[in-house]
Amino acid sequence: MVALRQSGRRFAVATVVRTHGSTPQVPGATLVLGDGEDVRAAVGTLGGGCVEADAVDAALQVITTGVPSLRAYELTEDLAWNTGLVCGGTMWILVQRDDHAFAFDDIDVLSEVTDASAGGAPIALVTRLHKRDGGLAPAGRLAVRADGTRLGSLGHTGHDADAVAAAVAQLPHGTARLVKQGDDHDLLIEAIASRPRVVVAGGGHVALAIARQATALDYDVTIVEDRPEFATGERFPGATVLQGDVPSTLGALTYAWNSFIVIATRGHKLDADCVLQAVHTNARYIGLLGSRRKTVLIEQMLRDEGIGEDRIAAIRAPVGLDLGGRTPAEIALSVMAEITQIRYHGTGAPLSSR
Repeated sequence: MVALRQSGRRFAVATVVRTHGSTPQVPGATLVLGDGEDVRAAVGTLGGGCVEADAVDAALQVITTGVPSLRAYELTEDLAWNTGLVCGGTMWILVQRDDHAFAFDDIDVLSEVTDASAGGAPIALVTRLHKRDGGLAPAGRLAVRADGTRLGSLGHTGHDADAVAAAVAQLPHGTARLVKQGDDHDLLIEAIASRPRVVVAGGGHVALAIARQATALDYDVTIVEDRPEFATGERFPGATVLQGDVPSTLGALTYAWNSFIVIATRGHKLDADCVLQAVHTNARYIGLLGSRRKTVLIEQMLRDEGIGEDRIAAIRAPVGLDLGGRTPAEIALSVMAEITQIRYHGTGAPLSSR
């Protein structure tokens, strides 16, 4: 989008704003298309097939007219027989031209969105949707900054306040989420933040497995280790490796909105020292590897040190979801599954039970 803007070209942003039933994409999925381009040049995806092709056609029209488009796509068997999108649900796709998609109170926020994605203060774009007679209509838009200030209005101070509160709550997740606002309205909150970061205290077998898993999930990975033979770039390709005293190095780092700390050192005392440093940071997730007994002892140590219950509650210990595995790779899967669940407000329940 920045490249298109810098070249002086208009572009359209197509976003899945709501879904019902089984669909190939979720709210927040986005496709960007520049003026004069076709589907082959589009960046992002709305699920492919004829739906995406039609959305591209709509995007080209929106670029020409400047009038936003909101269309519903019912993914029935008749529609999907030859496309592979046999999902049985409905997707609503909103297409906006760039001068509308990022304009709030006559202020263009694309530069703020860019800064947020590069590590600056996060920002949320909020779209209010009116549900009526089985259909959907746009009902206002806001941009909400990290300090709670907003641009734009939904036309009612109460609705604005509710939307700002929901957006601020979503900012640490750095993901899109659809939330209800009364019986007849939904809010699509697109929270834009930098790439999520996992900081692992320790460089042993479990730390190595977590780094591999997090890298595969496109996290920014930092390893903190004091042993030279474990603190190498060769051991942790693609990660930032910091060698030094583990607790003090961990405590001296700067943690953004979507940073996650996992403590997996070689000993209980070192773990405890790392936890004590971690709770003094603003990291909202502190995962501690180990037994329930160790968890109890470290929690008591923190209380003895005067740490408040709100920070103790930020510690996930033992870290991870109960998947039953015990190997380093299985533990890493459990840890990253929990972090992913938190980012996306997942339940952790089997999809087959829904």
